[in-house]
Amino acid sequence: MRVDKSLQETYAPNSICYGCGAANPQGLHIRSFVGEGGETVAEWQPQPHHQAFEGALNGGVIGTLLDCHCNWTAAYHLMTTQGLDRPPATVTAEYTIRMLRPTPVDAPVRLRARPVEAQGSKVIVEGELIAHGEVCATCRGTFVAVKPGHPAYHRWE
Repeated sequence: MRVDKSLQETYAPNSICYGCGAANPQGLHIRSFVGEGGETVAEWQPQPHHQAFEGALNGGVIGTLLDCHCNWTAAYHLMTTQGLDRPPATVTAEYTIRMLRPTPVDAPVRLRARPVEAQGSKVIVEGELIAHGEVCATCRGTFVAVKPGHPAYHRWE
């Protein structure tokens, strides 16, 4: 069931993350929602200043979109499988982006991600960025919940 507030707006309204922070006025403002079967989905509209070359989305922006969206997928997975009231603060341990084709900027892009493996505080997530019905980039990443004392521990408060 889709709600009006994204995971980010619900659980981290004061986040300053460049990719997904609702409180970052210059950020990308990724809004991830829970979809079916543990998958998360998001839609994001590129702007002209996000281009790498005429008509194509910058690869660094693509990486940020997938990194943040997959990170929230991992955090939500840990929250639901561990019976927590809110998602733990998670960080990216590693991620790989594969660019399959140029991503057009003339329409919204769709992000989809799903956990594929989890052990303790670590979740491996796979995701894709889709434009005009075609997968333009994929991601596979490892995301880890951090403990007290880590600089990102209070990142979503």
